[in-house]
Amino acid sequence: MTLTIHGAPYSTCTRLVALICKEKQIPFNIHAVDLRKGEHKDPGFVAIQPFGQIPYIVDDDGFVLYESRAIARYLIRKYPNQGTPGLIPTDRKEEALFEQAASIESFNFNPFAAGIAYEKIFKVHRGLQTDEKVVQERVAMLSAKLDAYDVILGKQKYLAGNTVTLADLQHLPYGTLLANSGFSELFSSRPNVARWWNDLTNRPTWKDVLENVK
Repeated sequence: MTLTIHGAPYSTCTRLVALICKEKQIPFNIHAVDLRKGEHKDPGFVAIQPFGQIPYIVDDDGFVLYESRAIARYLIRKYPNQGTPGLIPTDRKEEALFEQAASIESFNFNPFAAGIAYEKIFKVHRGLQTDEKVVQERVAMLSAKLDAYDVILGKQKYLAGNTVTLADLQHLPYGTLLANSGFSELFSSRPNVARWWNDLTNRPTWKDVLENVK
């Protein structure tokens, strides 16, 4: 059997789950949820995902799980010896450094990147007007955070050490949206961040997601 991802192929959270499937060589298919039609708010969907958000998965044994970060962790731990190794370290200290890096992404990158994307991309798609003041505030905040990233990445290859982890990969969906929407300088203007970002965006798995998960 094959893992089923219930989500929208273009959504950031769905793409993260698809990326982890690619990294861990897990066969999957996407059951497309049409957000424009509000299918994520249908009673049948909300009965499974009570927040009406995407994605959720149905594993090959019928196990259901939602929240993309939780899904990613579940899949990585389910297939420890398959695909890319070390995405969640098992050594106690290395795992602690991974958790530190994951928190960095959750609290020092995602809120600001998502805020910019909401104003510059999602609101436009909905016919709403971008609040440029909010955009500039979020860009300034994210710039300060990426200055700290540059310090960290000047000492090691990735956020948790010298091996790529889930903490790094979690940056790709929103980071790619920003880079493709006129904000690439956030990454390119900082040498260590630029090197790290170039490494991540050139992973064959991520290119596969962008090209084939539609």
